[in-house]
Amino acid sequence: MVRPFSYLEGFLMQKNRSLPQRDGFTLVELLVVIAIIGVLVGLLLPAVQAAREAARRMSCSNNFKQLGLGMHNYHSAYNALPIQGSGTEDTTLSNSYWWSNTKNASQNQLSALVGLTPFIEQQAIWEVISNPNDYNKDGTIDFPAMGPSPQNWLDYLPYSTEMPTLRCPSDPGTGLPAAGRTNYAMCGGDSGRWINFGNRSDNPWKPLNSAQAEEQRAADRGVFACYKQMKFRDILDGLSNTIAMGEIATDLGDKDKRTISYDRPSWTYPGPRDNPSDCGAGGLVDAQRPQFWASSTPTDGSSNGRGYQWFSRLPLYTMVTTILPPNKEVCGYDRGVDLIVLPPSSRHQGGVHVLMADGAVKFITDSIESGNSTAPMVHQWGNATNKNQPGAQSPYGLWGSLGSRAAKETISAEF
Repeated sequence: MVRPFSYLEGFLMQKNRSLPQRDGFTLVELLVVIAIIGVLVGLLLPAVQAAREAARRMSCSNNFKQLGLGMHNYHSAYNALPIQGSGTEDTTLSNSYWWSNTKNASQNQLSALVGLTPFIEQQAIWEVISNPNDYNKDGTIDFPAMGPSPQNWLDYLPYSTEMPTLRCPSDPGTGLPAAGRTNYAMCGGDSGRWINFGNRSDNPWKPLNSAQAEEQRAADRGVFACYKQMKFRDILDGLSNTIAMGEIATDLGDKDKRTISYDRPSWTYPGPRDNPSDCGAGGLVDAQRPQFWASSTPTDGSSNGRGYQWFSRLPLYTMVTTILPPNKEVCGYDRGVDLIVLPPSSRHQGGVHVLMADGAVKFITDSIESGNSTAPMVHQWGNATNKNQPGAQSPYGLWGSLGSRAAKETISAEF
């Protein structure tokens, strides 16, 4: 027998049928969920950014390893390192200098990176540079073997080519007014007095006289010296204790003191030779943003940015020194030509990569022990009182000693 519904049961059933059905979330619930997701994204974003930078930093380190392997393969092939300052000369000019603009020769202005190209899987670039080039494809030779002088980079394809192996993924610099950029540069050591001229005088095909040769030998203390063929046997301090190359940040046009030089209104020789921190004094650097020059500080021309020409041997573009510690200001006189303080720099947090002469890649922090940054550099006219006579140990501590190749310095600290 079926039991009839009671009055109460019927009332409840009727009540339930009258209640609205919920098919989704309320607006308040959606807003709460969105807020929670926003908080989680905010917490995770820095970790994601850090992970991306770590990947870029690893890629940068791998580029340096490729350059180190290429450097050792080059030395195995030629029993010497590539020359910083090689190429051809235009003998048709009546008064030819290294700065002469000509399409008939490279004026011995090619960097050591050019010689490394076939050893870092850039054989195609090397083939174009090392052979006569018909740029217009009209059957006539437009550029000779080893290319024109660097001033013609807009017309000469290899000079404006960017090679991934020479670019750090953390560096956003690209495009004009630069040619093909590089984030990796040759180490000239802990003294910059003769870094631009190297083993030549102003005219690149004129040998040094005896006095100039003495000055060059006293000052060019790094693994690379312009116009001079170096070998591993010249690195008496040991390949694992000597920096061969350093990382550089390229200029972004923002008055970064690491990537563009202070444009002195007049020559102030000897300037940074006797005080490498000269450019960091006198209000030249912005007190509120110490990575940048002050707004009133004149800077070099826009085409003279750090790392702007991978193919050029000029120190501004493809050399570093171990005088001031990493990420300090570039400093010198006569704008980009005679810059003699060229610290490594990078877009990484807290330091830079360097390539040791044995092929190892190290990350050097900005706080590395760097001695007295106001001490005069070692040079021909140095003296025992200032501890900068020829052959003296580096006045720039552990950092300086890593740059000198044959100063008999003992590296005992971690770096």
